[in-house]
Amino acid sequence: MITPARIVSTVWLIWLIAWILAARFTAKTVARQSISSRLAHALPLAAGAFLLFIHPPPRGILTRPVIPSQGWRPWAGALLTLVGLSWSVWARAHLGRLWSGTVTLKADHAIIRSGPYAITRHPIYTGLLIALIGSTVLNATQLGLIGLVLLVFGLHVKIRQEEQLLLGHFGDAYRAYQREVPALIPGF
Repeated sequence: MITPARIVSTVWLIWLIAWILAARFTAKTVARQSISSRLAHALPLAAGAFLLFIHPPPRGILTRPVIPSQGWRPWAGALLTLVGLSWSVWARAHLGRLWSGTVTLKADHAIIRSGPYAITRHPIYTGLLIALIGSTVLNATQLGLIGLVLLVFGLHVKIRQEEQLLLGHFGDAYRAYQREVPALIPGF
C-alpha cells in the first residue's frame, strides 16, 4: 500500500543514493575547510537528522504528534519532501562538478548565477529545508521539531562558512551576487 511515510522514505533513500554516486564526479578540491569548521555544522546536522528520522516507539511527550494526525498532514508532508528534494537535485545537477558535500573551493571554481542559482544563492539548501520541513510535517513530533531546529542551525552555520570562503576567493564579484540574489528564500 502506498502511504505518505513510504513515499517519503523512498524519495529520501533515492536522493541519498544519487547524492553519494554524484559525489564521485566532482572537480579537484583546491581548498578545504578545517575539521573544526566542519564539525561546527556536521554535529548539529547529524543530531538533527537522528531526531527527525529515527522514530522511537511512542513513549512520552517528545514522541507525541504536535499536529493532529488528519488525512491532509501526512500527504502535505510527502508533497513538500518530494518538491524540496527535486529542487535540491535540480540545483545539484546545475552546479555540476563544482559541488561538494563540504565547504571547499574546486579547481576552476566559478560563481554560478543561472538556473536555480539565479533565484537563490544556496538552492540546494533551499530544497533541503523544504524537504526537511515536509518530513517534519509528516511525522509532526516534538523530537522531529527539535531535529528540524538543529538541522536549520547546522545549515545556517554551513552557509555562513561557505559565504566567507566565497567572499575571500571572489571578493567584490561575490558581494554583488549577495546583493542581487537572496540566500535561501526568493524575494526575501
